Amino acid sequence: MSADTPPRHLKFAANLSWLYTDLPFLDRFEAAARDGFQGVECLFPHEHPTAEVAVRLRDNGLRLVLFNAAPGNWAQGERGLASLDGREADFQASIHAALQLAAELDCPRVHVMAGLCASSDRDAAWARYAQRLQWAAQQAQAHGRTLMIEPINGRDMPGYLLTHQAQAHELVQAIGSPHLQVQMDLYHCQITEGDVSMRLRQYLPTGRVGHLQIAAVPDRGEPDQGELNYDWVFQELHALNWSGWIGCEYKPRAGTSAGLGWLRKASATSI
Repeated sequence: MSADTPPRHLKFAANLSWLYTDLPFLDRFEAAARDGFQGVECLFPHEHPTAEVAVRLRDNGLRLVLFNAAPGNWAQGERGLASLDGREADFQASIHAALQLAAELDCPRVHVMAGLCASSDRDAAWARYAQRLQWAAQQAQAHGRTLMIEPINGRDMPGYLLTHQAQAHELVQAIGSPHLQVQMDLYHCQITEGDVSMRLRQYLPTGRVGHLQIAAVPDRGEPDQGELNYDWVFQELHALNWSGWIGCEYKPRAGTSAGLGWLRKASATSI
């Protein structure tokens, strides 16, 4: 880095569905800002009044960087509609609603969950998934937004259709739209595939990864313990010139604010 180049820091976004859970959802925005976060993400903002979410973002100087499109009936076990047989109309409605909400909240990216499938239906489910994402990417382009697909490990979510990085990248390449990208959660990647450093080196330079997420493995706590060395991972991200957001989607072990020593350490490191 030259003397004229300002230090560059990694950008971390608090996942408000996972952090600060001792507080009501709408109060978590202020807590995140107080702890130094400038970006936030969450699962389902449509469950809360849009105007109230917008006020919390504005008043706390926060950017909403990612949320999930409605995944179907979560309470009854649905984990996305994109591949489910007979649910095309529901899927399309969820995409239209999510893109409208993203515009209202000035959120650039929306995660679209694939759904669960039986092994006997996998080929047909994958065909539906690809066809619906092709359509959804066109809708995202019209709205100036980007849709994300995320490989999720089969231990935490048995039967989930999309599990591996290569699957996601092949599909994004096949569809060929800049409005469809991969959401690379390093917790899921480590559990399913491992070799995280090499996968970062392989996939980040392609430009197909639009968002990262982190958590410790195996307990999904703060990224400061466990088998995945995040000090090393953050060095890798610096070396790869990652400038996107990194979502903190983990379960705090003893209170969110009390466990943010890792964030202070990472934020103090610049290149």
